[in-house]
Amino acid sequence: MRSKHPVPAGAAYEPKKCWVGDIQKICYATREEAEVAAKVAQFDHGAPELSVYKCEYGDHWHLSSR
Repeated sequence: MRSKHPVPAGAAYEPKKCWVGDIQKICYATREEAEVAAKVAQFDHGAPELSVYKCEYGDHWHLSSR
């Protein structure tokens, strides 16, 4: 199955981001996608419990440690 967003060999993947306050945060298309990313971050990196929230600047979701 082909990826919707192919990345050329040797190129680094750069996720979509938007400015939230004075930092750029990764955008997730759905709440479910953000929740999975939060669980992966907790498992892979020992991150604190993360929550998700809808971005006030666009139609996407972000992670928060608050």
